[in-house]
Amino acid sequence: MSAPGLSERGLAMEPFRVMQVLARSQALEAVGRDVIHLEVGEPDFPTPEPVVAAATRAMAAGVVRYTPAHGTGALRAAIAGDYLRLYGLRIDPERVVVTSGASAAILLALAAGTDAGDAVLLPDPGYACNRQFVTALGGQPVPVPVPPQSGFQPTASRIAAAWRPGTRAVMLASPANPTGTLLPEAELTAIAEVVRGRGGVLIMDEIYGRLIFDRPPGTALSTVPDAVIVNSFSKYYAMTGWRLGWMVVPEDWIEPVRRLAQNLFVAPPTVAQTAALAAFEPATETLLQARVRELQARRDFLLAALPGLGLELHARPEGAFYIYADSRAHGSDSEALCARILDEVGVALTPGTDFSPGSGRDHIRIAYTQPRERLEEAVARLRPVLAR
Repeated sequence: MSAPGLSERGLAMEPFRVMQVLARSQALEAVGRDVIHLEVGEPDFPTPEPVVAAATRAMAAGVVRYTPAHGTGALRAAIAGDYLRLYGLRIDPERVVVTSGASAAILLALAAGTDAGDAVLLPDPGYACNRQFVTALGGQPVPVPVPPQSGFQPTASRIAAAWRPGTRAVMLASPANPTGTLLPEAELTAIAEVVRGRGGVLIMDEIYGRLIFDRPPGTALSTVPDAVIVNSFSKYYAMTGWRLGWMVVPEDWIEPVRRLAQNLFVAPPTVAQTAALAAFEPATETLLQARVRELQARRDFLLAALPGLGLELHARPEGAFYIYADSRAHGSDSEALCARILDEVGVALTPGTDFSPGSGRDHIRIAYTQPRERLEEAVARLRPVLAR
């Protein structure tokens, strides 16, 4: 029986399955089991020391009061400066909105760009929470199936075919979660033309944009200057618990997004903002680039090992730290498979149903956020259980 007054929204919200897997993993660890965590999308690397040191200095100096709702001028200028350094783009810092994590940025983007009842096109498979964000704001999430033949990324023709009256926005990601694949620049440009021609909004998730292995990093702003960009300090900078992200918005979005941020979030975390300034220092960048190379080596190890476990790979992951593997050789119930693997051999994986209500039962996501030796141990543990 539901609690009195509980909303339909509260009752209908789907679980974030990876967090359920994490909770089960931690329960096993509490009774002495050794679990290899390949489920949650959190880097195993510590936050860089220059960032931690900056936070310590800020707290000691009492830098703990509210900042502007859209972030400190210093951090917004530093973010804009990074776009110039990396991509040669001059971004007005006024277009930068610092947020309480990328989740807040996505909510602000949807709140500013859509109204209740509007439809939002989302790649399927895609990040689990995006469809919940749309639903929570009264919108209609519309999955757009993206097969491995297109790198688990949408095409302009698929977006055009999925567009219906009432469609207002498209949310894309490159690199994508759970697949790690990139959206080709030419396809992004073509999609943007479709969206722009229909008076829609293109929201681009670039949370993993610096975690790219086979080519230099890029940004959609280079070819789609009117896109709404969502980014984060969580992944590349290993600052998940600091809850800090940012947006780059079109000029006519600046004031509306600031007003929304003022009302919904008051301000991003002050200490985290001050600390994040150190994320752009040369010494920090050198450390972070070494970590990207380490992640690439981990990816390459798993790409070679997984087919021998009956986990097929139909699209090469080029970024992030995920592999989306076809698990049909072991049945068509990825949730049951992941539960069995966790219980029997202590390897935590995420069922594909978190990312695709349709095809997710045939896939699992592997997060290679563990050192190489732990990945080797995970493969050794999986071999006997997947041989049956």
